[in-house]
Parts: sequence; structure tokens; C-alpha cells
Amino acid sequence: MQEIKNIIFDLGGVILNIDFKKTETAFINLGIENFGELFAHNQVSGLFKDYEKGIMDDRAFVAALQELAGHHLTEQQVTDAWNALLLDFPRERIYFLKELRKKYRLFLFSNTNAIHLQALREKYSAVFAGSFDDLFEKAYYSHLIGLRKPDIAAFNYVINDSHLDAGSTFFIDDSLANVAGAAETGLRAIYLEPGASITEIGL
Repeated sequence: MQEIKNIIFDLGGVILNIDFKKTETAFINLGIENFGELFAHNQVSGLFKDYEKGIMDDRAFVAALQELAGHHLTEQQVTDAWNALLLDFPRERIYFLKELRKKYRLFLFSNTNAIHLQALREKYSAVFAGSFDDLFEKAYYSHLIGLRKPDIAAFNYVINDSHLDAGSTFFIDDSLANVAGAAETGLRAIYLEPGASITEIGL
């Protein structure tokens, strides 16, 4: 078996604590009563997929949610509700990543969007020195590269862009669909089960 030299991490649910229910509740309270159906984890609607792939910009995304509400919502109300799912960066995970950098090339690959990225970077900087992206050799965000997991093309983009050997690279994600997609490219994919922490993997 090849020696591991690189590790690609997912973000939400792996490094950053998230709670989809908080955003669902926030939008229900704003009048979008079927938001849960639109935003079911691993069953993302076309609207959210387009936003995560950078096909739709922030203004169009906010406008689409305002229209779904059926009544006037301010841009700030929509943004706050959308960001409600973003919780915290546990200190032990951040310190763990800093130690891992001494042994491996670290990368990030996240299905995310511009509004969430700005908010999570601010959350990180409010607690830790430096910028979040500096934890990694390179961070890949779906809306910036125009590709999202679990598409095979998305994983191949990361592998080729950073000149990675898939067989010597771990990929860690809390989505079975994403883990399956990564495995198809030859990455040594690890499923992080609910309640587990990256600090327990034994890297």
C-alpha cells in the first residue's frame, strides 16, 4: 500500500461545525415553509447547486429566495438566515490541522458559495490568528472552480491542479455520496461518521 503524502479535507461537518436545521428554521420563520424540502442534505435543489457551482451570483441567489418567500425580505434577512447553519471551528481540529501540516500536504475541497465563504472566514479570523485558507496548501471552493462534489470531474480537477497522486492521497468527507465519488478517481476516501472527529482518525 502506498504511503500517504496528501490529505484533502471537506469543510462543513468535518472542520467547521454546521447545523442545517438552523437555516431551515430561520427560513421557515421568514415564510419559506417548504425550505426543508428545497435544502435537504445530499438532495440539493437546482437553485442551490447552481449557486454552489458559481452559475448564479449572490444577488440572483438572494432574489430567488426573496421570491420563494412570497413577500418582502431584506437582503440582510436572507443572508443572516442562510448563514445560520455555520457554527464554530473547534480549537482542537484547527490545532490538529496545524500539526498535520508538518507531515502531509493538506488541501481543502468544499461545496460552498460566496456568502458562506465570507462568513466562515470571518468566523475563523475572529478566533484564530491568520486566515483560514492558510491552513492548507490550497483550498478549493466549488463556486470558484465551477465544479462540485460528488462529480468525478470535480475530484479530477483538484487532483490534476495540485499534481496529486490519488493513491497516496486521503480524502475525508462526511457525505457518503462524496466519498463514493472520490473513490472512483482512485483517492483513498474516508467517510467521517456522524459524531466523529478528524482528530480520532489516527493520521
